[in-house]
Amino acid sequence: MAEIIKIVEKKPVPFGALMINGLPDVGLVGLIATSHIISELDLNEIAYMDSDLLPPIVVLHEGLPHAPLRIFGNSNLLATISETAIPANGIYAVIRHLVRWGQAKNVKLMISIGGLPVPNRQDISEPKVYGIGTTPELIKMLKDKEVEIVREGFMVGPQALILRYCMEINVPGIALLAQSFFNYPDPEAAAVVVRELSKITDIKVDVSKLLEKGEEIRLKARDIMKRTQMEMAKMKKTQEYDLPLYV
Repeated sequence: MAEIIKIVEKKPVPFGALMINGLPDVGLVGLIATSHIISELDLNEIAYMDSDLLPPIVVLHEGLPHAPLRIFGNSNLLATISETAIPANGIYAVIRHLVRWGQAKNVKLMISIGGLPVPNRQDISEPKVYGIGTTPELIKMLKDKEVEIVREGFMVGPQALILRYCMEINVPGIALLAQSFFNYPDPEAAAVVVRELSKITDIKVDVSKLLEKGEEIRLKARDIMKRTQMEMAKMKKTQEYDLPLYV
């Protein structure tokens, strides 16, 4: 039987918007950063994903149930978050559907936010942000904005698949990845990515609250970090430490 997977639109969805994706991955950098953007810009929930590939759960906020993977937005911005780890056995179909939905909405740029695990993160006071683009033009744009490019390596997980499917169907896509802890929630890395995002977009978001609530965020995010770590292990996430052989 084919899996059911669809995005249910609760409110009108803008065409030609910027689309940010913050899905659970190393350090929960993307989820923390995108959640902060949603909160600071007071974005409304406009759609959610319904799929039997996602865990059978609802997320409770102020007593009301919500789907774990939701899309928020306004007239020129879409922001996707998932408050549960995406299962490894369903991630291909989930991400493919998300990117194709973005294509149908004619998104002008799909930005994936995430972490880049480094073993000495505890010794880094100001994490660096690296960029990846799906076209030479986007690479040049990132360089012009003084974003350092990831020139060689592996990517594993939701951000990797978003870039892959963006390339396949010609949706402009970039990833912004901050140096982060591998399996420890990293709000400081999330704050650095949000600041870097302002270099290449019109999104201007203050990160002072994010930094002030760093310890609170780490405590709240422990459980989702554990579930995400389990799924990352199934995806062989540690391959990101390997070097590619290209001659």
